[in-house]
Amino acid sequence: MLRKVSLIAMVALLAGCEVTTTSGPVSTGPGGAAPASQQVSPASSRSFAQVVRTVEPVAERECRARTQRVNCDFRILVDDRPNQPPNAFQTVDKSGRPIIAFTLALIDDARNADELAFVMGHEAAHHIRGHIARQQQNAVAGAVIAGSLAVLLGGTPTAVQEAQRSGAQVGARTYSKDFELEADALGTVIAARAGYDPVRGAKFFTRIPDPGDRFLGTHPPNAQRIETVRRTAAGL
Repeated sequence: MLRKVSLIAMVALLAGCEVTTTSGPVSTGPGGAAPASQQVSPASSRSFAQVVRTVEPVAERECRARTQRVNCDFRILVDDRPNQPPNAFQTVDKSGRPIIAFTLALIDDARNADELAFVMGHEAAHHIRGHIARQQQNAVAGAVIAGSLAVLLGGTPTAVQEAQRSGAQVGARTYSKDFELEADALGTVIAARAGYDPVRGAKFFTRIPDPGDRFLGTHPPNAQRIETVRRTAAGL
């Protein structure tokens, strides 16, 4: 029983680490969009607000059309903690409501509304495709397999627990690249149906470090992501 409890707690902790969440204060404004602080230019703030108004209903329609018994009421937030790098992430609150959060730096760094729309569509797609739950399932499977092998090899309780932790990490990362490409493809659809140019929006991949094709890396190469967007957009 002790091993079972520790496994569950460890996997829950791992899932929380793999999916970035907001721990600081978050600002929200009318319609779910957050008013930008003085750190964000007025033009960037207006662009973000407009993207939220146009993309959110499209994302919710796609969510309802593609899922069953899934909360599709997206809440768009701004993570206004100081000194946060450009980032956006998707998570769910305690009630299961999906949340898409943008840092102030990402809003101000976006070159155009198409980039913001594509990022929002990408993050919404993570929820629609059920990536958080699938990642947690993969982590549990990896932990169980690794822990079982450690027990068969006569490992100590400490060794078994470490094997479970390592197995969960491997399990959570196994399909993470596929999840990102799935989100890129569906995010392309959402952005396009909201009236934006996802191919232009995906150009931000050219400005961020390329993760390459590392074994058990969390993100695919930037070139592969751009090609996924182009191929999906061409097929619409």
